[in-house]
Amino acid sequence: MHFTRLPRPSRRLALLGATAAAGLSVTAVTLPGAAGAAPRHQQRPTIVLEHGAFADSSSWDGVVERLQRAGYPVVAAANPLRGPATDAAYLRSVVENIDGPVVLVGHSYGGTVISQAAVGLEDKVKALVYVAAFLPDAGESSLGLTDKFPGSTLGQAVESVNYTLPDGSRGADVHIKADAFRRQFAADVPADKARLMAAGQRPIAAAALEEPSTQAAWKTIPSWSLVTTEDLNIPVAAQRFMSQRAHARTTTVDASHAVSVSRPEAVTRIVEQAARTVR
Repeated sequence: MHFTRLPRPSRRLALLGATAAAGLSVTAVTLPGAAGAAPRHQQRPTIVLEHGAFADSSSWDGVVERLQRAGYPVVAAANPLRGPATDAAYLRSVVENIDGPVVLVGHSYGGTVISQAAVGLEDKVKALVYVAAFLPDAGESSLGLTDKFPGSTLGQAVESVNYTLPDGSRGADVHIKADAFRRQFAADVPADKARLMAAGQRPIAAAALEEPSTQAAWKTIPSWSLVTTEDLNIPVAAQRFMSQRAHARTTTVDASHAVSVSRPEAVTRIVEQAARTVR
């Protein structure tokens, strides 16, 4: 997991991501005297960021930096990208080990994960934020929602790699081809940065994109959605359909699918809007 270099008073907060990714107990704290720290009786929610396919936790760096500067504890969780049920169970374990209220933020396929992970955690998860993300209902898959509307060119940009595990089980991982990555995923990101993102992208299990969701937390937890109009992964019509169906407070931005990298200020703004509603 990648961590943003922090001023000394906030360095302890950056360790939260590593602790959570290791499956250990996580305690969300506000350091006494830290810049922007809230009084003890006004504990700020912990912001948990879940990346999607073809990205990793470093895709949140610009958002993490801004949220921490505003005084929020932040965990940029590592998404296994194996399937909604598996990934939601892992994220749920991260959330359950955080003290105090939580705002869950999901990018892309990460939206599918937070939708399932937060079910039954309404007393802890106070808001859901979807960033160029899927908001599936029970029985829907990420691939099915993508194909429901025209506009995605992801199918032409990816390739799969078959694998066999030591126990004999087989599968296939999907990643975006390096020469197509910037155009497909991050057209508004500087070329040098996009090349680094392409090299460090996390592949997703092909089966994960077809696995149906079983539950939808946006039915019981207030939701926010950031819709990206220049998105070639999830069609903008699909994003709008899902956001409207979930009655999410929606903001539209002219950005690529990699909006957390190209427009971190816009992402931070909508996350803070959700966080300010937490009491």
